[in-house]
Amino acid sequence: MSIKQFVSLGQQFCHHLTMHHTIEEQHIFPVLAKKMSAFKKELELLSQHKQIHLGLEKLEKYLDECSNGESELRMMELKGILDGFGTVLWQHLDDEVKQLGAENMRKYWTLEEMQKMPM
Repeated sequence: MSIKQFVSLGQQFCHHLTMHHTIEEQHIFPVLAKKMSAFKKELELLSQHKQIHLGLEKLEKYLDECSNGESELRMMELKGILDGFGTVLWQHLDDEVKQLGAENMRKYWTLEEMQKMPM
């Protein structure tokens, strides 16, 4: 993989994760929040999104600078940016898996309700 391809892949990651969180926040979390407090505004999962996006903004800016020639890609600099939000990203993934797992979902929703969710 060339450096140009690597930078492009990083930019795609930023874009896709931003789109994923936007869809969750606008369409999925409001439905889940009706019965599940973990998905209500300003609680842990949405707070994590905010922290992740601060890091994503830094990452995207750096990758854009590398892409357009303003900066040279330096792996230690890239690692520093990723380390800045990596912990909260991994915690967020773990938390979502726990919240959306079948065992937890059964506490709040019937099978019929789940099948009718607009997702």
